[in-house]
Amino acid sequence: MVKRFLLTSILFLLSFSSLSAQNSFFRAQPGSYWISTDLHIHTVFSDGAVWPSIRVQEARREGLDLIAMTEHLEYQPHADDIPHPDRNRSYHIASDALKSDEKLQVINGSEITREMAPGHINAVFIKDANALLHSDSLTGIQAANKQGAFVFWNHPNWDAHRKDGIARLDPFHEYLIKNKLLHGLEVVNETTYSDEALQIALENNLTILGTSDIHGLTDWAHEISIGGHRPMTFVRVKDKTPEALKKALFEGKTVVWYNELLIGKKEHLQQLIRENLSFGPIVYPEDKTIARIEVINHAATALHIEYLGEYSFHKRATVFSIPAQSSILLELKTVNKKEVIKLPFKVLNGLIGPKKYLELIFVLE
Repeated sequence: MVKRFLLTSILFLLSFSSLSAQNSFFRAQPGSYWISTDLHIHTVFSDGAVWPSIRVQEARREGLDLIAMTEHLEYQPHADDIPHPDRNRSYHIASDALKSDEKLQVINGSEITREMAPGHINAVFIKDANALLHSDSLTGIQAANKQGAFVFWNHPNWDAHRKDGIARLDPFHEYLIKNKLLHGLEVVNETTYSDEALQIALENNLTILGTSDIHGLTDWAHEISIGGHRPMTFVRVKDKTPEALKKALFEGKTVVWYNELLIGKKEHLQQLIRENLSFGPIVYPEDKTIARIEVINHAATALHIEYLGEYSFHKRATVFSIPAQSSILLELKTVNKKEVIKLPFKVLNGLIGPKKYLELIFVLE
């Protein structure tokens, strides 16, 4: 029995290593993908500090699948040194920096920059940024929608606009939502997370987003070189084309990864967790009724778990962590040998609402 357990563990670890090599962030069922994106970044062509090709190099090194070039349309502090009447210039330079055989994709976007309300609005998958440069923000947003853009509200909790740091809707935003001119909302921006923004997104069926809004170097801001990562939005798609990703964004199929937090609507976060936790068989040593179960975390982040079931553990408490791309052994005192064991878990770093954490049950046979 012990030999069988050791053999099973080796096979699972080999399987785990193979899957990890295929996807450095989150795995999905065959024929599906969790596409890693950053849909809000800046360069010297607005108020950023780097050339567009640097953004491509950063994203390539960090393993992202897609980035959007989203320069401020109206705010151009470097215009005296870098004049550019074409607001698509950043996107063109970034696109030209791509290698012919790499997975990274770049899409065109812009940030419509106004005081509150509406604040700052991003439009991605646009065709021409110049057509969005209007004297008032509403017609610019309407122009983005006419291009078929995915439009979202940036940092609604930004304390430069909301002195209390609390995201809330103004009548302008309510108008945009009612008329289907606004499709998503940043619940994470750079180094902030907003409970209130998440609630607004859930109540209004807006797509949940997290972005870096990077202006300097991502390594400096997020300590990439020592294991950190920028905030990302993962989009569930059937294929890796920009068209599939755009469709999935409109459908709200996203999960945000921010530090060790995973944030999303219940059905999407549950899917991601189920696809990234796997279990070995139930194994009992011949003379004991302590079930040994290997749990493998295939995700690029640790999962913090609270066990909600009836059994107690032999060597740990009911709250535990599974490190990123690692496995642990659970030993449950089941009193009698069981052929079926239910494992009800709460994911303590999996948010599906303000202060609300994902719960799910795994059934092992």
